[in-house]
Parts: sequence; structure tokens; C-alpha cells
Amino acid sequence: MAEAAPAATAPAVAAAGLMQIEVVWAENGEPHSVQLRLPAGASLAQALAAASAQTGQVFADTQEAGIWGRLRSRSQLLADGDRVELYQPLKVDPKKARRERFAKQGARGTGLFARRRPQSKAGYGA
Repeated sequence: MAEAAPAATAPAVAAAGLMQIEVVWAENGEPHSVQLRLPAGASLAQALAAASAQTGQVFADTQEAGIWGRLRSRSQLLADGDRVELYQPLKVDPKKARRERFAKQGARGTGLFARRRPQSKAGYGA
């Protein structure tokens, strides 16, 4: 009787000319990810196409993508173990949101001035 072949291990995958890639994105605030095995020398665009084919998710060409938190072009070549990330545009300018929060809660309700000892100087001690 023939023995079953052992499951492919990481060195065996590397020896076969394949690399392990993770593609992550957010949809409606929920994070999603998919693990892919791609041939060595695959590009970011090829990884996104493979992830799209596997999940049925459509990734727009205009959507920004990166590797390990750094924005990269779609022609960037991947290395084994890379994490490909898709980024969404900001819905609100962070500076504007901070100004609105500050105006809403008032100048004395935040920061160093939130809790002071009676008759102490501003910014000294709670």
C-alpha cells in the first residue's frame, strides 16, 4: 500500500517556486483577508487579480494598494510572506474632524486643563 504524501510545508512551497501572500481589505468596516500561493516574481496587480478570482470581490484599479503599510504601484514585485493591503479614501479630513470635536466639547473640558486643583496654575497638576 502506498503512503499518503505529507502536506506541503513552507520550505517545500518555496522550493516549488511558489510564495505565500496575504491580501487584506475592509468592507463596511469589517476586515477581510485571503491567503494566496503565487509563482515567484508575481506583481501586486497579479496578487489582486488572484484574490479577486478567489473571493469574487472586485478591486478597482483606482483603489490604492500597498505592501506592509507602504503605498506601492501595481507593478511592484512581491516577496514571499508579503501582506498586500487595499486602502480606502478618508471620508472626513482628520484636521477638520479634530476641530469639530474640540468646538463641541469646549476648550476647558480637554487636555491639560480638564482636571485642576483649585487655585493652581493652568497646566499644572491634577
